[in-house]
Amino acid sequence: MSINCIRTIIENAANSHSDKTAVCFKNNSITYAELLNKVNQVACYLQELDLPKDSRIGIYSNKGIDQVIAILAILSTDYVLVPLTTLLKPEQVEYIVEDCDIQCLITDKKHLESIAVINFAGKVISYDTAGKDIPSFEEIYKYYNKSYSCDINSYSNAVITYSFGLSGKPKGIVISHRSLIDSARVVSQYLGLDETDVISGTLIFNLDYGLNQLFCSLYKKATLALHRLILPDDFFNHLINDKVTVIPVMPVHISQMFDEDEHRLPTPELFTHVKTITSSGGNVTAKMIKDCKRTFPQAKFYSMHGLTEAFRSTYLDPSQVEIRPDSIGKAIADVELYVINEDGKECGPREVGELIHRGGYIYKGFWNAPEQNALRFKSVQILKDVINIEGQLTDEIVVATGDYVYKDEEGYFYFSSRQDDMIKTRGFRLSPLEVESVVDKNIPQINQCAVFGIDNEQIEEEVVMVYSAASKIPEKEIIFELKKHLASYMVPSRVIYKKSLPLMQNDKNQINKAVLKKELSVK
Repeated sequence: MSINCIRTIIENAANSHSDKTAVCFKNNSITYAELLNKVNQVACYLQELDLPKDSRIGIYSNKGIDQVIAILAILSTDYVLVPLTTLLKPEQVEYIVEDCDIQCLITDKKHLESIAVINFAGKVISYDTAGKDIPSFEEIYKYYNKSYSCDINSYSNAVITYSFGLSGKPKGIVISHRSLIDSARVVSQYLGLDETDVISGTLIFNLDYGLNQLFCSLYKKATLALHRLILPDDFFNHLINDKVTVIPVMPVHISQMFDEDEHRLPTPELFTHVKTITSSGGNVTAKMIKDCKRTFPQAKFYSMHGLTEAFRSTYLDPSQVEIRPDSIGKAIADVELYVINEDGKECGPREVGELIHRGGYIYKGFWNAPEQNALRFKSVQILKDVINIEGQLTDEIVVATGDYVYKDEEGYFYFSSRQDDMIKTRGFRLSPLEVESVVDKNIPQINQCAVFGIDNEQIEEEVVMVYSAASKIPEKEIIFELKKHLASYMVPSRVIYKKSLPLMQNDKNQINKAVLKKELSVK
């Protein structure tokens, strides 16, 4: 079996740290030996389903120890994991199921009803006993006690994660076993993680950032303390009760943490055990850093910048966070970053251009999306006027990120804008077209509608919808309808009525969103 797969580090941890707590959640915990045993039981059952190699298996459930077991069991087979956030509505789950042809869904009792709504024809497995026709982990743990072994190729497909792309439909990015291991290695190295760490498992597992917390824990034989983020008070209690040392969050979580009366926040003395805070998935503000420094005085703050097409490009060293809080940092180990203009020439200091990612952590590509792949995954020839590629193989792939950045005189990168009009809110990326298409399909009274993002320091961008109709529709009615079809983070926070919408001069079928944004910013 390859040394570059998640299965190897599970076995290594169980062999060397069998009695150590691997995962805890609320009042429950599981050791590394127990974890490997249960993973083997579920993996054995999955293999007996006798699905074709590389079949996709989805996980659609709330967070818990069984969810971790399911993830690791799938990664111990020759199947491919597709994590699905419970924020998605049934019709969105149905789209992903059909897009990558999911053959089996693992879920909890709470979400069985949602799966029934989409008339899923594949195999369904529940964590808890839910009826004689649905196999459960409870039964698998009781009856499957065979030995289990597997042989996994590091370059095989391991995971497909979905995010919202330019087409308005979610696009799956394919990640290999090798990429999962490489990501755990590099993060563990620059964060200085070790086996004494307790890593907060607050992030959802449909994001590679969330999955990385699990894999870093396994890689360093640390403990992953799962938590479902609901209220700031609950989160602070989780940090105290689980003695968390590493807090991976998104900027929106930091805003939520400190969106309370300052006098109600726990005292810093309760958090001296917290040594590291990491943030990715959006811009970090000076206020966020100040709030974290005040409440977690011993913690080093790492601001990081990742891509859909590659695990991570940059991180900002904690020594620089207060000096240059707006910077996304410098390239991580094994990555080269270049900023090029429209002519393919390298940009000078403080000249804005497109960020090109070369080297490690590049994913395999988008699932069933040749146009998207052609847009983002480029031949190294794109850098022919920047680097010397004489004599090199020219089939090397780099990522044209679509992120527009600039670099200062000391080599630190700063984010400027995105190539497309994607909205980044609460740590998620979404396409305006996804929301607009739902409006078009479900609210026929609306003639035209434009969805876009407006800067909001607390959540990166807030989703705004401007529409035209014969007469104004009560905002509550629009929101009520959209909530039926969209994940909560996709529902507009502001809905504005106008008798008519401005159009582009060169295309009278296209709404001029720039004019609308300008009007709102003036107000």
